[in-house]
Amino acid sequence: MIKCDNLQKRVPMAGAELEILKGITLEIKSGESVAIIGASGSGKSTLLGLLAGLDVASAGMVTLNGTELGALDEDGRARFRARHVGFVFQSFQLLPALTALENVMLPLELQGHSNVAEQAEHYLRRVELGARMKHYPLQLSGGEQQRVALARAFAARPAILFADEPTGNLDTRTGERIIDLLFELNREEGTTLVLVTHDQALADRCQRRLRMDAGALVTE
Repeated sequence: MIKCDNLQKRVPMAGAELEILKGITLEIKSGESVAIIGASGSGKSTLLGLLAGLDVASAGMVTLNGTELGALDEDGRARFRARHVGFVFQSFQLLPALTALENVMLPLELQGHSNVAEQAEHYLRRVELGARMKHYPLQLSGGEQQRVALARAFAARPAILFADEPTGNLDTRTGERIIDLLFELNREEGTTLVLVTHDQALADRCQRRLRMDAGALVTE
């Protein structure tokens, strides 16, 4: 489902180049759950962004679901993500002017799905927010907002879900419930899950753990 070969990322800095990723090579199978762990600044989020097609590598190749991302332009990558990829971020990324239901419906509408309200309602009930569909993000707790983000991510039935510190802004008890929901939905949908986390309990729930250190993959 995911393959990268000799993936590198360098950025110009003070007349030189800063090497952020150093020749990462890995494969992730369909339906697998994988945690990317490591200290702050080790390159975890940079790797996730490249695997998801949110950024462009300096060298190397990323293939998602049989498509080489480097062969697509920015618009092509955006269309590919809309069809095949879901995201859950630490900061929730909900639109404040839309209700929980509307936040989940929006990407489905943009992709041309039918019965979008029915699909959105199903996934909001699945994350235990059936009574909060008409509430706006500011009327929801952090845990509730992250549950809306989970519903939005899974509603489009993505082949791959990328999560960047999905419990980072939540207290321990709320984070544990989000973890439970994430893996319940993942099992039900058969989605390939790749997440970046500092949360050892979350990492331990994954089938594999990839450890990053100073831009290199050091253990698997």
